[in-house]
Amino acid sequence: MLDFDYAAGRETPSVAAIVNPTGADSFAKFFFGKGEILIPIYKTLQKAAQKHPNVDVMINFASFRSAAPSSEEALAIPQLRTIIIIAEGVPERRMKMVTAKAKALGKVIIGPATVGGIKAGCFKIGNAGGTIENIIESKLHRPGSVGFVSKSGGLSNEAYNIIARNTDGLYEGIAIGGDTYPGSTLLDHLLRFESIPDIKMLVCLGEVGGSAEYEIAEALKTKRITKPLVIWVTGTCSKAFKTEVQFGHAGAKAGCEVETADAKNSALKAAGAIVPNSYDDYDQKIRKTYED
Repeated sequence: MLDFDYAAGRETPSVAAIVNPTGADSFAKFFFGKGEILIPIYKTLQKAAQKHPNVDVMINFASFRSAAPSSEEALAIPQLRTIIIIAEGVPERRMKMVTAKAKALGKVIIGPATVGGIKAGCFKIGNAGGTIENIIESKLHRPGSVGFVSKSGGLSNEAYNIIARNTDGLYEGIAIGGDTYPGSTLLDHLLRFESIPDIKMLVCLGEVGGSAEYEIAEALKTKRITKPLVIWVTGTCSKAFKTEVQFGHAGAKAGCEVETADAKNSALKAAGAIVPNSYDDYDQKIRKTYED
């Protein structure tokens, strides 16, 4: 994250503090470009928030065992508006409870099972964007005009490169996470992008399983989404197998025909989305949409 800050031309880092419940209040030394900086470490989240009242984002690197209670602790602090949960395998019932609390408080959760996200030219959360070399190659150090959201973190990093090659670059990109019940949905972020004037087109990657893409199709029909949307639902290869296929994510499993990638892609195309004929056609559709 500090490498990204430096590449984006920030004079000060976006990381204000680290919380380590098993340690003591102290400082940690990090490289920031060619120089070194000290970042404070606090034993409690409450003290970190008190010392840094302008901070409104918490990235939760806790394990799946403690990710839910520590996220609930963050939700109880008024200044924290966005919580990112990196851990995979957070108990589904607990995750539903955390999400319900966040919505009641008007707060946003990204994850669980996410690599994070990027506000191009500003800051990144988690491991989104990959190495500093990929950040520069994909032009993530400066903002473009494309809003992107995906279930997959790995495919997000791939898509950032595709977007950079075919448009003026990414404005913001979010990986909502691959668990069955993410704290925010694909549609949540697409609607947010819809309201940002600097975002001129939308790009999305869905996947087999669940019904999130049908919500997007309905939003297109009702004109809640009016900006050009290029979307592809991955997992079309599942029809080549004789038995049901479980992909890498907990939520990537079709329990019935409507949850298959082919059915979702057909519904999105009928609703007015720009749907590639295959994943190989994804970059061409993005390029043509951007040029139009």
